[in-house]
Amino acid sequence: MSRVSAKLARSVALRAGRCCEYCQLPDGECVFGFQPDHIIAVKHGGPTNLENLAWTCFYCNSYKGACVAGYDLETGRLTRLYNPRRDVWSQHFKWKGGRILGRTAVGRTTAAVLNLNHPDSVSIREHLIAEGVMRTG
Repeated sequence: MSRVSAKLARSVALRAGRCCEYCQLPDGECVFGFQPDHIIAVKHGGPTNLENLAWTCFYCNSYKGACVAGYDLETGRLTRLYNPRRDVWSQHFKWKGGRILGRTAVGRTTAAVLNLNHPDSVSIREHLIAEGVMRTG
């Protein structure tokens, strides 16, 4: 993996409002550190630059890995993952309490590949929403 400079990592975090660009978790609410993720992995030719980096929580980054696609469980079709630089979050996802539901094949596939609705993640988001730390709209 290509190393991301501290200056570039700060820029990625600030652009994202210090929230995971996939699950929307604020980075101050995660025990494990946040890190910049290569949207298109280096092994797939993705560059280490601001345009190809997303601010991610440990869980989303771990589940995503080098994946750029997955199978939509509704259609069975190979579908690209959500790209925070190219896509609008609210067009592909919607909130249902602490759950993140896919509105589109891209949203459904990303939610499945990144395991966005793991029971622990949903519970954390529900608590943060109830406490007013996290917004869903």
